[in-house]
This record gives sequence, structure tokens and C-alpha cells, in this order.
Amino acid sequence: MESTIRVAVVGVGHFGREHARVYASSEKARLVAVCDSNETVAAGVASRFGVPAVVNYRDLIGQVDAISVAAPTVQHHRVACDFLNAGVAVLVEKPIASTLAEAVNMVEAARLSGALLQAGHLERFNPAITAAEAIVTHPRFFEAHRLSPFTPRSLDIDVVMDLMIHDLDIVLSLVKSEVAEVRAAGIPVLTPRTDIANARIEFENGCIANLTASRVSGERVRKLRFFQPRQYVSIDYTTQEASVVSVNPAASPGSPPFTAGLLAAKTAEPLKLEIESFLEAVSIGGNVRVSGQAGLDALRLALSINERIREHSLKVIGPA
Repeated sequence: MESTIRVAVVGVGHFGREHARVYASSEKARLVAVCDSNETVAAGVASRFGVPAVVNYRDLIGQVDAISVAAPTVQHHRVACDFLNAGVAVLVEKPIASTLAEAVNMVEAARLSGALLQAGHLERFNPAITAAEAIVTHPRFFEAHRLSPFTPRSLDIDVVMDLMIHDLDIVLSLVKSEVAEVRAAGIPVLTPRTDIANARIEFENGCIANLTASRVSGERVRKLRFFQPRQYVSIDYTTQEASVVSVNPAASPGSPPFTAGLLAAKTAEPLKLEIESFLEAVSIGGNVRVSGQAGLDALRLALSINERIREHSLKVIGPA
């Protein structure tokens, strides 16, 4: 492979444009084209970065070593598999696919071709999460709030697939235990899909996660807290700060029984860290940090939560 990796972005709406921006500024990559089914959108982004605009993504096969798929979720499976089957490394935005069967097929396509498949869960690259990962022992309880004001973006999916799935991926990566039970409730507010949801997840090792996500909030909140033996960890995704309070069993009489402070975390753009990690894996042929299997696991849990939401809605308001 060339020392500079040939890359393109399929789907250059709001987030795809950010992928193109990061690739265009990377020393490891050469952005060779952007692709969108909307010719006007593709041309506008292509002009910004001085690269060709492509309408049919299949025209890029044979021209790229790696691709970002930031098209609507319903297109993830078809686009990603076409590139994976051609041996092209794929970074696909979350959620990895619309259905579990599609996600399984994508993971299998990557396995058979040997091409890398990375799921786009960029919060894994948030410096606050990276700092907290270093001190995780045995988490027992999680509480997460991911709230956003309403925007006409990602309305092809519900709030669980749009927002909560970030925290689902983080919790799964930290707990490392199978899910035992899921309870959930949610309602549509401004769209036909669920706009606000709460989920309670119990894991086989006894850990509990209580997660809330809303895209109809009056404020933007991105926070995660978890408790483990003798420690409480609080993470603010937005400020990229992680603080920890620890019990000090060796405290002398009259001394504070607790210690508190911030974990070392150097502020950085998670998307840039995510893409640079992907490019590094492509360059050396190593493992990606967030595998296709991790994306599949987060999707499975998100779909389970949505099923519990549907069941709860039927109990409360009855069939539509």
C-alpha cells in the first residue's frame, strides 16, 4: 500500500463533510474524492476540498484503499459490503446498520475479505473516556445523560440509534459482561420516531446501567457517571474532563476519608483521533480500536431497547 492512503467519503451531509475535512488535513491520507447521491451536495463539498465529486459510489472501487461511509443508516450495509468485498477498509458511521442481520453480514464480509471494518463510535476516542478506561476495575452502576436540542438531522433513525447508542457502546466496552435484562420506555415528541428514551440494563455480572437520551431537550448535556469499588468516576464528554473520587482506607484520624481530582486528559477532537486511529490500522494492517463486532453488539442492545419501548408503549396507550 502507498505510504499515503487513498481515501474517500460516501455521504457528505453534515457529518460526512467533517470526515472529509479530517482526511484532507491528514498527513497519512490523500482525499481522492467525495461521493453523495445528491449531485449538488457532492459538488459543493468537492469544490471545498479540491477533489472530484462522485455520484455513484461504485465508481470509487479500485480507486481507494479506505473509505468512510457516512450515508443514511439504511445504506450502510449495501455500501460497506461492496467495498469490503473489494478489499477496501471501511469506517462506517454509527449505527453500523439498520438491522442485526445486516450488521452480521458486514462483519462476515470483512472476515472473508480480510478488509478492516471499524464502527464509528467516536466517543471511544474522547480523551475523557480514554483517561477513565485506565482506572476501570469492576464497574457496578452507570448513569448517563445525553440530551440535545431538536435539529432536523438524523431523523431517519430514533433517539436510541442516534444518541443513546454512543453510551451503549461505552458501557459495553467497560462492563465486559453479557446483558441479562433490558427495561425501557420512550415516546415520540416532535417526530414519528422515539425522541426521548430511558433504558435500564442489567448485566450478568450484576452491573446496572441507567441511560437517558433526548433530542428534544432545552440544553445540550453529554455526561456519564459510574461507580466501582471505592471509586466514583464522572465524565463530561463535552469538556473532555474526567474526575474521580476515591475512598482512602489508609486515612489517619482527622484526615479526609476521600481523595478527589481530575484524571489527566489532553483535549483533542475525537473525530480526528478516530480517523487517525483508523488510518494507522490500515497502514500497518493492525486491528481497529472499535471493531465491526463492537458496532454489532451496540446495535443489538439498541434494537433490544427499542423492542422494550414498543412493548411499554402498547401497555400504556395500546395499539396505534
